[in-house]
Amino acid sequence: MKSLYRLVVTEKSSVGQSIAAALGVTGRKDGYMEGGGWLISWCVGHLAELSEPAAYDPDYAKWRQEDLPILPESWRFTIRADKRSQFDLLRTLLRREDVSEVVNACDAGREGELIFRTVYHLAGCTKPVQRLWISSMEDGAIREGFANLRPGRDYDGLHQAALCRSKADWLVGINATRLFSLLYGRTLNVGRVISPTLALIVQREAEISVFEPVPFYTVELDCGGMTAAGERLSDPAEANAIAAACRDSPAAVRTVERQEKTEKAPALCDLTTLQREANRALGYTAQQTLDYLQALYEKKLCTYPRTDSRFLTDDMESAVPELVSAAAAVWGLDAPEEILASQVCNSKKVSDHHAIVPTRSAATTDISALPLGEREILRLVSQSLLRAVCPPYRYAETAVVAECGGHSFTAKGKVLLDTGWRAYAELPQDTALPEGLSEGLTLPVEAVRVKTGRTSPPRHFTEDTILSSMETAGAEDVPENTERRGIGTPATRAGILEKLVASGLVERKKAKKIANLLPTQAGSSLITVLPEVLQFPLLTAEWEQRLGEVERGTLTPEDFMDGIAALVRNLVRDYQPVPGWEVLFPSERETVGPCPRCGRAVTESKKGFFCDNRDCRFALWKDSKFFSAKKKSLTKSIAAALLKDGQARLTGCFSEKTGRTYDAAVILEDDGAQTNYRLEFERRS
Repeated sequence: MKSLYRLVVTEKSSVGQSIAAALGVTGRKDGYMEGGGWLISWCVGHLAELSEPAAYDPDYAKWRQEDLPILPESWRFTIRADKRSQFDLLRTLLRREDVSEVVNACDAGREGELIFRTVYHLAGCTKPVQRLWISSMEDGAIREGFANLRPGRDYDGLHQAALCRSKADWLVGINATRLFSLLYGRTLNVGRVISPTLALIVQREAEISVFEPVPFYTVELDCGGMTAAGERLSDPAEANAIAAACRDSPAAVRTVERQEKTEKAPALCDLTTLQREANRALGYTAQQTLDYLQALYEKKLCTYPRTDSRFLTDDMESAVPELVSAAAAVWGLDAPEEILASQVCNSKKVSDHHAIVPTRSAATTDISALPLGEREILRLVSQSLLRAVCPPYRYAETAVVAECGGHSFTAKGKVLLDTGWRAYAELPQDTALPEGLSEGLTLPVEAVRVKTGRTSPPRHFTEDTILSSMETAGAEDVPENTERRGIGTPATRAGILEKLVASGLVERKKAKKIANLLPTQAGSSLITVLPEVLQFPLLTAEWEQRLGEVERGTLTPEDFMDGIAALVRNLVRDYQPVPGWEVLFPSERETVGPCPRCGRAVTESKKGFFCDNRDCRFALWKDSKFFSAKKKSLTKSIAAALLKDGQARLTGCFSEKTGRTYDAAVILEDDGAQTNYRLEFERRS
């Protein structure tokens, strides 16, 4: 009897190699591994993607408003040319008669499910599927995962949600991008998630541009080792009057209040929290942090990166001390004496994957051999765990209210009681007040000053602050039971920011170590003309809510897609260009001359000279038969003369009748609908 194999399909070759090592598979083949009843191969990311519009109709290769909306009835996929050979190999393996079962070992999430299922279906495979769902690439975690494989059908809803998300983004992206690009005469990238993110950045810059600083004044008393401040005042005369009343007067202590306060240890890191911290501390972009973290995951030094959870599961509590020891080893420090494992474990707060923590392998790895970026991110992840298992940071805060010149002044001081989790973080500086302060005590006033300040404008967005805003955007408009709020997901937010920069809608401007995210002129103009439905995060939040329903099986994929198609139809049918939009999108091309019909600029393109006003439709085509018959070309200089003077001199024109050449003036004639030329010959004396 012929032996049977189980085929394992991973997302990347590096993951395939790790699984092979954990399962003891050593036989190397071209594009896969074999041994012990296992075949292990990989997808190399997305092997197949939703086809471009031209795959449905060759006419869609050209962008034309009359073709919109483009709504495929039967969706098609295109296999990327650079990945065709790997797809062909996987198709062969999936169809092998000696393969009895397939294990989906792609990343345990929405995109990983989509990557596997797309290849599985395109290969025409119908063999039973098991699902590997793990959060760590360590050998022990892999073997435990294979011992607890789940039926692939348990993730049918996850696949349907992933496929709906992909199709919906295609519909909005293709149709909205073409619509607005055609209407406004330049390529404008529009999408469900990039547009509301851009809107946040544009709105912030608008707030900064209109901000007018307001001066304020504060009276301060120097009471010998203690500075007491009055309330903010808007009137400098009032502040000076209070200061005058306090000079040569003592201050009387009215109240002294001492409170002990605690700060709980921060929770563990999810992806967004780590990206924000890495941007603040290291200046890394969200994409850099994700890339470094993915590399650490594949090197078995960190757990799964694309998570939105900040806790571990309850069954991991016994493993926490060992993980903490590994985190301490990364820093070369001692582990906390008291490890509060229970405060980082809560299964109810864990979704698909638990929080990001270092693995046991990190304890025995030569950290200095890692690339700098990976090393710094591993240190941040380890620091997060060390802090999270510690007791609270405790301090005593004393507030003193004193009276001088008939006015109240306040001073506050802070004294450390217990370092707690701040043993692994920055410790705030003590600001102790003088000892012996009590109610009724009289203090000498050694100096009085009026301090001037100005209100500050909102800060430019950085990757840290935009990620925070993306998480919470539109939360006030979203139902409380919505599973995912804000814009995008932890797995996609870095890509959203990179796409905005790559498309020229946002730019990074370095300010010391951190780069600010600023909208370009094109980005600001795009938000000015976009309808509200594409600007505000409510749309993407509603999508995520409905995608969750698809995943759970309470909403059919067909009903979800019907809603998206209706949105696109309405957008194409109802949207009208903003009046005066030409000012928002000035042509980037050099002006050749004024349009004889509307007076707007005529600029040069590959095929001719066209009016920037798309409604005008004035054109001088370079392939004009009038010029080609005379073996002449419509050059920019000739076009400029025609637009300026209505005529241009031509020399060496070819005569088809005589075969000779001649000189003449070409006259431009335009009746508002059509453009024609005629020749005018010079009179001979």
